[in-house]
Amino acid sequence: MDSRKLLLVLGALVVAGMTALFARTITSGSSAPQAAAAVIVAPAESGPEVLVATRTLPVGTIIDPTALKFQPWPKDMVQGAYYVKGQADPTKLQGTVLRYAITAGQPLTQGSVVPPGDRGFLAAALTPGMRAVTVPVSAQTAVAGFVFPGDRIDMVLTQDVAGGGDGPPLKVSETIMRNVRVLATDQSTDHQAGSDGKTAVHPFTTVTVETTPKMAEQLAVAQTVGTLSLSLRALADQPDRSAGASQPMIDRASYVTGGDVSRYQRRTVPGRQANAGPDHGTMPMPGSAMPLAGGAGAGAGAGAATGMGAPVREGGVQVTRGHGSGDSGPSAAGRMN
Repeated sequence: MDSRKLLLVLGALVVAGMTALFARTITSGSSAPQAAAAVIVAPAESGPEVLVATRTLPVGTIIDPTALKFQPWPKDMVQGAYYVKGQADPTKLQGTVLRYAITAGQPLTQGSVVPPGDRGFLAAALTPGMRAVTVPVSAQTAVAGFVFPGDRIDMVLTQDVAGGGDGPPLKVSETIMRNVRVLATDQSTDHQAGSDGKTAVHPFTTVTVETTPKMAEQLAVAQTVGTLSLSLRALADQPDRSAGASQPMIDRASYVTGGDVSRYQRRTVPGRQANAGPDHGTMPMPGSAMPLAGGAGAGAGAGAATGMGAPVREGGVQVTRGHGSGDSGPSAAGRMN
C-alpha cells in the first residue's frame, strides 16, 4: 500500500471519529421528554354557612343588618349553638343586644344575644359604667323621627333667662352634650323595616340615651330648665365601631343667644336701669348711646323730669329737643360736635 492510500484511510477515520463525537454531543445535550404526572386535586368538601360578625362587636352592641353575615364553616366544627343558614332567620336578630363581645369573623352563638322585651335587655345594651336616661321629645325636637337606636346625637338645651329688669328674657340655646348614643325610641330598639324593605320612620315621644352618671344628673335638671332637642350626628362623625363605642362628652363652649340670630333680640341678660323706669325690652340701635341695662340711662330720665329735653346723640349730631330755652331756628335745633 502506497503512502497516498494510507493517508486517505487515516483521513477518513479522523472524519468519521469527529462526526461520531459531534453526533454524540448533540444527542446527549437534549434529554428525552418525560411524562409529567397529572396531579388531581380533590374538591374541598363544602360545609354549611354560619352567621359570623362582620366587625368587632363590643358588649352592648345593638345588632343591625350590617353587623352579621353568613360564611362557610368546616362541617366538623359546626356547633349546635351556631346560627346555620337555612335554619335561622338573621332578620329576627336585628335589634337584639350582645351579651358578650365578638371579634370579626367569629360565629354568633344563640346565648350571646338578648332579644328586646326580655329581662335585662336594657342593662345588657349599656356599656359598663354607663347609665340609661329617658327624656321627652316631640316631632320638632327629635329630627322628625329620623333618629334610630344606635345613632349618635348631640343634646341641645333651649331656655329663657330672666334678669332683674322688666324687659323680655334672654333667649339662649346651647349644646350641653355631644356624641350621645341612642338606646331606644319609645320602646323600639331596632330599625323596623316596612313591607318594601325600607326602614320605617315613626314619630316618638321619648328617647332613651346612654350617658355617664354625671350626665344623667345633668339631663334630669335640664328637663326642668328648658326644652331639649336632638341634633343628629353624621355617620362619618361617629366613632369607629371596630374600636368600640367612644364616651359621650359634656360641652359648655357652644351656645347661641337671641342677639346672634336677630338684631331685635338681646345678647345679655336684661337688667334694671338706675332710674327704676320699666325696661320694655328696647334694644339700642346702631350709633345710639342708650345703654343696654341700668346705670348710664339715668341722665335721660333726669332730663325728662325737668321739662328740658335731654341731649340725645344721633350719629354725629347732638340734638336738644324741647322749648325751654326759647331759641328758634336751625341753631336751636342742633349743632355739630
